Amino acid sequence: MRIRLHLIPTASPSPSQRRIDMRESEVPTESASPVSAYNEWDPLEEVIVGIVDHAHFPPWHVAVGAPLSPEQRAVFQERAGQPFPADQIAAARDELDQLVDVLEGEGVTVRRPEPQDHGRSYGAPGWSSAGLYDAMPRDVLLVVGEEVIEAPMAWRSRYHAASAYRPLLKEYFRQGARWSSPPKPDLPDELYVADWTDQPEGEPFRSVITEFEPTFDAADFIRCGRDIFAQRSHVTNRLGIEWVRRHLGAEYQVHELELADDHPMHIDASLMPLAEGKLLIHPDRVPEVPKIFKDWEVRTAPKPVIPDGHPLYMTSKWINMNVLMIDEERMIVEAQDEPMRRLAESWGMAAIPCPFRNFNSFGGSFHCATADIRRRGGLRSHF
Repeated sequence: MRIRLHLIPTASPSPSQRRIDMRESEVPTESASPVSAYNEWDPLEEVIVGIVDHAHFPPWHVAVGAPLSPEQRAVFQERAGQPFPADQIAAARDELDQLVDVLEGEGVTVRRPEPQDHGRSYGAPGWSSAGLYDAMPRDVLLVVGEEVIEAPMAWRSRYHAASAYRPLLKEYFRQGARWSSPPKPDLPDELYVADWTDQPEGEPFRSVITEFEPTFDAADFIRCGRDIFAQRSHVTNRLGIEWVRRHLGAEYQVHELELADDHPMHIDASLMPLAEGKLLIHPDRVPEVPKIFKDWEVRTAPKPVIPDGHPLYMTSKWINMNVLMIDEERMIVEAQDEPMRRLAESWGMAAIPCPFRNFNSFGGSFHCATADIRRRGGLRSHF
């Protein structure tokens, strides 16, 4: 399967916009807003780190099963509505606290969400559900420049996922940040393909969600300044990508990537820009690098070293790609991931180790577990 890059057209700029000197527009500027992040590698100044308290397996639903392996689906069906094992929650909580210590030791301000009771039931006309967790702020909050956008998530178990972050969002808003939310989805049965099954190998991707209404997870978007890359997945539809495109306007170009992933959900374990001119890719999901990266150095992620017996409820071992850049020269890597450490060092980066394998079981790693609120730098083109 070959990767296809869809350049989604943007509205034509006004005459005044066309007169902008691009050299001036690419000069980084200081911002008075507490929120300001344009890419994945400018110096990190403030970040939200998730929590695993009260994490639950969500009620079973076809949309939950679509991104998972058959073995993972069986676990989710068996444990639907139950808390995650207490010992695993405790171990993951300890690793998150260690991540906070690492980040603060590197001079980064760390904020945390408010714990929510994910065992409580809620609903909307036609359906009811309970929650999941507050572990992955990257899934929930899309930070573009001085704006935080709440994701309209497709899983019913994440319908209120932003609630844990609302105290922080209100604080940022009062201090001058922009805070937006797309239309709240209804998540009716019409959004889902009720008889969805894994498609045979080689067939075009068939998502478990339809185009009934816009939905997306923020982690299906990755930022490179004026260029933002998105993938359609089992949680993000084309209407969701189109909403982001129209909302952001002519300052940004949204590129829709179609990756060779049989169970796509979140782009940051397939394609990760680590610094300007440096791109890390999955060896199979990106068989052909998009032409826009022609001047970048592209490297394939090293083979994961997570043991076969380690529980991974919602992800593959390639979560090893899900690293966090403090800046272009500092990368946080899982403490036992020696191949990723060597890759960072071969690229001239300092690899900062942090234990995170127990957190990996919950479906993410350092990039997923964080949402960078402020990085020092301004809006510019990197291509």
